[in-house]
Amino acid sequence: MDLSHLNAVQQQAVTSTEGAYMIIAGAGSGKTSVLTHRIAYLLKEKHVDPFNILALTFTNKAAKEMRHRIEKVVGPAAKNLWLGTFHSVFMRILRREATLLNYPTNFTIYDTDDSKALLRAIIKEMGLDDKVYKANVVLSRISGAKNRLIAAQAYADNPGYQADDEKARKPRMGEIFLKYVDRCFKAGAMDFDDLLFNTYQLISRHPDVLKKYQERFRYILIDEFQDTNLVQYAIVKKLAMVHQNICVVGDDAQSIYAFRGADIQNILNFEKDHKALQVIKLEQNYRSTQHIVNAANSIIGHNKGQLQKKVWTENNQGEPVGLIKAVTDTEEGRLVAASIFEARANKNLQHNDFAILYRTNSQSRAMEEALRKINLPYRIVGGTSFYQRKEVKDLLAYLRLLVNPNDEAALKRVINLPKRGIGDSSVEKMMVAATDHTIPMWEVVCNASSFLGGRVAVSIEAFGSMIQSNASELDQNDAYHIASNIVKQSGLLKELHEDKTIEGLGRYENVQELLNGIKEFTANQENEDASLGAFLQDISLLTNADEAEQADMDKVTLMTIHASKGLEFAYVYIVGMEEDLFPSQMMLNSRADLEEERRLFYVAVTRAQQKAFLTYALSRYRFGRLKQCEPSRFIIEIDPACLQQSVPKTFSVAHNSQAHPQVRRINTATQQTSPALRGAVPADFKPSDTSNLAVGMRVEHPKFGEGVVRLLEDGGGRRAKIDFAGVGEKTLLLSFAKLRIVA
Repeated sequence: MDLSHLNAVQQQAVTSTEGAYMIIAGAGSGKTSVLTHRIAYLLKEKHVDPFNILALTFTNKAAKEMRHRIEKVVGPAAKNLWLGTFHSVFMRILRREATLLNYPTNFTIYDTDDSKALLRAIIKEMGLDDKVYKANVVLSRISGAKNRLIAAQAYADNPGYQADDEKARKPRMGEIFLKYVDRCFKAGAMDFDDLLFNTYQLISRHPDVLKKYQERFRYILIDEFQDTNLVQYAIVKKLAMVHQNICVVGDDAQSIYAFRGADIQNILNFEKDHKALQVIKLEQNYRSTQHIVNAANSIIGHNKGQLQKKVWTENNQGEPVGLIKAVTDTEEGRLVAASIFEARANKNLQHNDFAILYRTNSQSRAMEEALRKINLPYRIVGGTSFYQRKEVKDLLAYLRLLVNPNDEAALKRVINLPKRGIGDSSVEKMMVAATDHTIPMWEVVCNASSFLGGRVAVSIEAFGSMIQSNASELDQNDAYHIASNIVKQSGLLKELHEDKTIEGLGRYENVQELLNGIKEFTANQENEDASLGAFLQDISLLTNADEAEQADMDKVTLMTIHASKGLEFAYVYIVGMEEDLFPSQMMLNSRADLEEERRLFYVAVTRAQQKAFLTYALSRYRFGRLKQCEPSRFIIEIDPACLQQSVPKTFSVAHNSQAHPQVRRINTATQQTSPALRGAVPADFKPSDTSNLAVGMRVEHPKFGEGVVRLLEDGGGRRAKIDFAGVGEKTLLLSFAKLRIVA
C-alpha cells in the first residue's frame, strides 16, 4: 500500500495499529486522510476482517466520505465495515438485541418533533401549564439526563434534581420524565438519546452481549474524539476492554460543543484510562498560510487546559490577519461586503471562496442586507435567512396586520400566537363567516360575538382590540415605538424570553435583532418617513428578493462558527469581535467557559486558507438600545506581528461616472452612515413645534438646510411639501421630520 504521499508522522499514525493510540490532529493537518488510510492499512496490509473494525464518526457525511475513500483503496470489502455515526451503529446493535430490553426489533425511532408532541400530550393530561412546562425545555432536560446516564427513576428519586426543578418552577419534571419513558416503551419507541442510553444499558446488564461485541470489535477508531459525551465514551470504553486496540483522533483545541454535552475531559484524561497509551501529534498544517497558523497558535496558547502541540506549516507566509473597525454594525456589514467585492475582483476568486462567520445567528441581518445591496449572492448554512426565520416572520406578520388589517395571511399567522384559545376550528368558522357574508376576515374578528359564540368570541374580540389600539398610533409614533409595544402586548416577547434553551435564546435574540433593525431605521435621519409603513416597505425590498436556489452554489457562505467546523475557505471574515458578543457574555462565568469560547475563536481563524479578517463595531444595537462596544479580548491576544489594520480599498475609490456600477453603489453606501454618527447635525439645532406650521414659513432642516413651506396636507399623517434651496422639493411627515421654524 503506497503511503509515500504522507509525511513521516502521518505514516506512523497509519501503520501503528496495535494498542491504544491518541492522534492529536491540529487544524488542517490531514486528519481524515490519516484515519481512512489507517483503516485501509488494517484491511489491506494486516488482513483484518472488515467485520472486526468499528469506526465511529459524528456525521453521516463524514462516514460516507470515509467509506468512499477506503473503498477506493481496498475495494468492496469496505462495505462490510462497522462504520457510521454513534447513533447509526448503536441502532444497528439495538435492532439485533432489542428483545433483551423488551423492545420489538422493529422499534420506532422518535425524532425531536415526535418527542415534543408526546411531551405536550403528557403535560396536557397532567393538567400542567404548558407555558411553564414547555415541551422543548422539558425535552432538553430529559436529554441532558440521559446523556449523563441518569435513568428516569434515578432522576425522580434524586433530591438534588428535585431541588433544581423546584427552583426552576417545574417541580413535576421527574414525574413527566417517568411518564415519557413509560409511554415511549409502551409504544415500542426510542428517541435519539435512547439509542445511546439503551446501548449502555444493554451491555451493562447483559455480560454475554458485551463479550460478543468485545470479541467482534478488535479494532476501534473514533473520529472527532473531543466531541464525545459521557455516554458515548462509556460505551466505547467497555467495548475496547478486551483487545485494547483503540485509536482516537481529535484536537482538544477544537472542542466547542459543551452545550450539546460534549466533554473535553474525555480527550484530556484519555491517558488515565490507557496506561500504555501512545500519543502521535499531527502538527503540520497543509491548509493555511504561516501568518494564519501563527495567529491561531498565539490564540490557543492562552488556554491552560490543553494538550500541548505546536502547529506549523511550510506554506507561504501570506498576509497578516486583517482587522476592520466599523462605527456601527451596519457599517461593519458594508465594509465586509466591500472587502469581498474588492478581493473577488482583484484576486480572481469565486463567491464561494468567501465565508462570513458569526457567534450568533442574529448577526446575519446586517451582513445579509449589505450583501444584497451590492448584489453579492449568498447562502445561509445551518440556519435560515434572517427574514425567513419563524420568529422574525411572526413579528413581521403582527406589524403587517397593524398597517393593513385586511392582510389575511398575517391575521391567520398571529391570531393564536402566542396561544390565546383560538384554535384551528374557530379560525375555520371565521373564514366561512367572512365568505358567507362577503366581508373581510378582519370584520369578523372585530364582531366575533355576532358570528361565534362562547369564550372564544371574547378572546377573538380582545385580540382585535389590541390590534386596533396599536394601529391607532401609526400616525403619532415611529416604527420602533409601535413594534416595541405590540411585541410586548401580544405576549410574543414574553413567551420567547421564558424559553431558556439554546434554541429559545436564539429565537429571542433574533426578535431583538429585528427590533434593533427597526430602531436603526427610525434613528437614521436619511429616512424622512420613520413610520411603520415605510419600514415595512423598505424591508419588502429585501424579503421579496429572489430566494430561489440557483443550480450552481457560487455564493458567499454565511454561518455560525459552530457550523463551520471541518470546513475551509480561501477568505474568512469573523464578524462581531466585541466583548460580551465574542466572547459571549454568557461564557464569562468560569475559566472553562471562557476557554471554550477561545477554542471557538481558534476554530474560526483556522477555517481560512489565504486570508482571515476580524471585524468589530464601536456601537451596535442590542435589545433596542445603541450600545457602545469595545474590541474583544481575543484580538489583543493575537501576536501583533500577525495582525494588520485593514480598510477595503473600494471605499477610497473616487465616486465618479467611470467607476464600475457596483463600486459606485458601495461608495454611495459608505456615504450613508447616519448623520448623527458622523456629526452632521449642528450642535445647537433644536426642532420646533410644527403644529402651527403654515404655508410660506421658512424652516431649517439638519440635512437639507433652509427651505420654504409650499403645501400642507392632512390624512395619513400631516405632511409638508418644502422647497429646499439647492436640493429641491421634499415631502416630509411632520410627526417625524425635525424642522426648526426660522420665520
